[in-house]
Amino acid sequence: MTNSSARSENQKMNPQILPDEETLPNPEVKYGERAIAEGELITFPNPRVGRRYKIEITLPEFTCKCPFSGYPDFATIYITYTPDEKVVELKAIKLYINSYRDRYISHEESVNQILDDFVAACDPLEVTIKGDFQPRGNVHTVIEVNHQKSLAE
Repeated sequence: MTNSSARSENQKMNPQILPDEETLPNPEVKYGERAIAEGELITFPNPRVGRRYKIEITLPEFTCKCPFSGYPDFATIYITYTPDEKVVELKAIKLYINSYRDRYISHEESVNQILDDFVAACDPLEVTIKGDFQPRGNVHTVIEVNHQKSLAE
């Protein structure tokens, strides 16, 4: 048995023993953090252009930081939209939403920014973004913003 496999076996039997630096993963940016940092709203062609239908997306793990206190804020983001020519890819919206995790941004600005970015990415016929923030300091906030494509567009 080699030294490293003996250490590994010993750790399984005694989990309180910490691995040495050789066995630790690289402390650099983790693949999930990299994916979030590189995340952008990706779209694909609407398979049913001309048919009006709604897509509802619920993102229950939204987090950001209060720009005044630095305390974390938690929300569920609801996106309801009627696509035009493009549909947003679900993994991309998940990564995009996760990018707010370390941002110092107000409830109002975060929901409005999500709307602006969503409209810029997929140009839907109509969209509603709702942020239902968990109570903090005995205050519960719900922010809802809408966009409707004008007939001239």
